[in-house]
Amino acid sequence: MSTIRSAIVVGGGIAGPVAALALGQAGIEATVYEAYDTTADGVGGTLSIAPNGLDALAAVGLGGIVEELGSPITSMVMRNGKGRRLATLGSPAGLPAQRLLWRPDLYRALRDATASRGVRVEYGRRLTAVDQDADGVTAVFADGTTARADVLVGADGIRSRVRSLLDPAAPAPRYVGLLGFGARLGPGPVDASRIGTTGSEMHFVFGRRAFFGYVLDEDGSGGWFANLPRAASTTAAEARATEPAGWLRLLRETFAGDGLRMDDLIARTDPADLICVGGMEDLPTVPVWHRGRAVLVGDAAHATSPSSGQGASLALESAVELARCLRDLPYQEAFAGYENLRRARVEKIIKMGERTNSDKAAGPVARVLRDLMMPVAMRLMNPESFSWPMRHHIDWDAPVDGAAVTVQAPARAG
Repeated sequence: MSTIRSAIVVGGGIAGPVAALALGQAGIEATVYEAYDTTADGVGGTLSIAPNGLDALAAVGLGGIVEELGSPITSMVMRNGKGRRLATLGSPAGLPAQRLLWRPDLYRALRDATASRGVRVEYGRRLTAVDQDADGVTAVFADGTTARADVLVGADGIRSRVRSLLDPAAPAPRYVGLLGFGARLGPGPVDASRIGTTGSEMHFVFGRRAFFGYVLDEDGSGGWFANLPRAASTTAAEARATEPAGWLRLLRETFAGDGLRMDDLIARTDPADLICVGGMEDLPTVPVWHRGRAVLVGDAAHATSPSSGQGASLALESAVELARCLRDLPYQEAFAGYENLRRARVEKIIKMGERTNSDKAAGPVARVLRDLMMPVAMRLMNPESFSWPMRHHIDWDAPVDGAAVTVQAPARAG
């Protein structure tokens, strides 16, 4: 039985607030410490919450929070740059539709949820050290303040400070060969002969030079994202240092030769609305998920590239499963059990995202083969081969079994 009563949660993005809320439901008082001085209102592009992510939210009393914010996506349509439909993936049978929403909207909803449940969030607390002893863990922040609790949860993203403190040899994020851009569109003219509206579909286009995804309503509002192959990575800060108008000009030129006129949507984009992600990254495997009284969750432990469509949903799952384990087991067993529940699943999905990245950056020969083979492969494919990640269910009320909590950590590369 667990004796954990308090937790420090480092990181106030998505995984952190949900971990704090889940811990609270498990009877553990959690406080969130965010490095930035203010809230992140207005920061971020689109993301999808898959059925498994909706399930995780419902497990901790947050059912409906995404449904109120996002648009249902009932199918995903794959097309080539000429507009030819290569394949359509419908929603898995028996599951709710995934939801497409903007990260700032989800961020605000989670912030409101933490406030309504009395979860304290402190800003301007950049972690510098973690000190542990037999009785608890102390977080040391750059402003000289400290916080003390029974356990510490690192939910501080792909460049996690907690991860580097637990394991100085931890791997760095891996660039996947693509730069990411996106924008939200207000109402505007739509020329269906060039690029049509999408309804409840999400369209993914394998252009000649880059990959493009978009949704477009009847009034012309919607959003788009683009993945531009590039050998050398660019940080988000470096990408933002380039004038947005310059990036938009490059993107228009990149897609101008395609028959499906994605450049129409780019041309409608206000440079002030362009989101520059920089180099897209993942973390294929993180050898150390926990040490002593500290543990990683979300992208700090298992960052998948955006191509998987599962990054946010996996973070939500892990936040909830960690809380279940800490509710029912002593922290040493809880952390091992949590990793045992999560590692194989998340690393398999990260590999799926890696394969999708390869398709997005296909060369001329590979592009022709993909366009020929994808329709055939989709007709022959067992639907469960792509829907299994979405069928994950968390039974919050089920006790966590402490009998099988040992997990074999992966060997280090090299």
